[in-house]
Amino acid sequence: MHYAEYAGCAPQFFTIDRPFPLEAGGELPSVTLAYHTYGTLNAAGDNVIWVCHALTANSDVAEWWPGTVVEGGLLDPTRYFIVCANKLGSPYGSTSPISTNPETGEPWYLDFPQITMRDMVRAYGELRRALGIRRVRMLIGGSTGGCQAMEWAIAEPELFDTLALTVTLPRTTPWIVADSEAQRLAIEADPTFLERRIDGGAAGLAAARAMSMLIYRNSTAFNRTQHDPETDKLGDFRASSYQRYQGEKLRRRFNAHCYYRLLQALDSHDVGRGRGGVEAALGGIAAKTVVLSVDTDMMFTEPEVREMAGLIGADYYTLHSDFGHDGFLIETPQLTRILKEYL
Repeated sequence: MHYAEYAGCAPQFFTIDRPFPLEAGGELPSVTLAYHTYGTLNAAGDNVIWVCHALTANSDVAEWWPGTVVEGGLLDPTRYFIVCANKLGSPYGSTSPISTNPETGEPWYLDFPQITMRDMVRAYGELRRALGIRRVRMLIGGSTGGCQAMEWAIAEPELFDTLALTVTLPRTTPWIVADSEAQRLAIEADPTFLERRIDGGAAGLAAARAMSMLIYRNSTAFNRTQHDPETDKLGDFRASSYQRYQGEKLRRRFNAHCYYRLLQALDSHDVGRGRGGVEAALGGIAAKTVVLSVDTDMMFTEPEVREMAGLIGADYYTLHSDFGHDGFLIETPQLTRILKEYL
């Protein structure tokens, strides 16, 4: 089957129907995870590739990572049981700020408690057991998905054969926190964000996305793809239209309250918290690990990712891309060629 034949399938849902304690304090009365699977779990429960998705993606890997969920591809449903769960806080079906608070009968909005990568991973663990998965052949995480994958590989080290980390770090840097804060300021500047409505903060979210594109890409990408051939223009620049398009696209498909809380979860990411520091925590990873960076990434920079690989003792590769951080989703042939060797 071509990947398009897998994309667009409806998610399944898993509910933890009891209080779910949170790392930052407090609890959620219950938790629901939306998830997608492709392929069939074998009798041993071990032919599994689990994908942890990035910041604004959903659980339908075939939709947002075209070319991977296909026979003969990296995520081959004819050989493996592919799983991706929509993380806590996301508006694509899992418990989030736009879910109903059972105590009020209304959406949580800004009353939704702080969540962390560890909370997301604990929920995945419950889903994994419910699905009958005994072992994971490969755990893949890119960007903030890599933050989750690292946490899980440290929390349950004997569960995974191989860990594949792309464009991610063990601790969020001040550079990334600063970018997140600038985006939150944009959302807060939208007065509707404080209103208890599903579209509250939508204009601020669009502005935040336009800002974030500058760190997801880079000057090379913009200068190459958004160049105006006319030299006498005084306005209506192609780059301006592109930024507005990107902001509008996210505004239509995401939610400002969810985005706000997910940025906070990213900021709090630190695998060394409570484990004696980053180096000690990474030393607890038992899986064979492969780490990939993108040479033009401004968010999780190549030197930082390479340093992390050294602390893990991982195999290390650098992908070439003109598209910065987003290159891990764009340079699929390079990534597939490398990771298939580990399957």
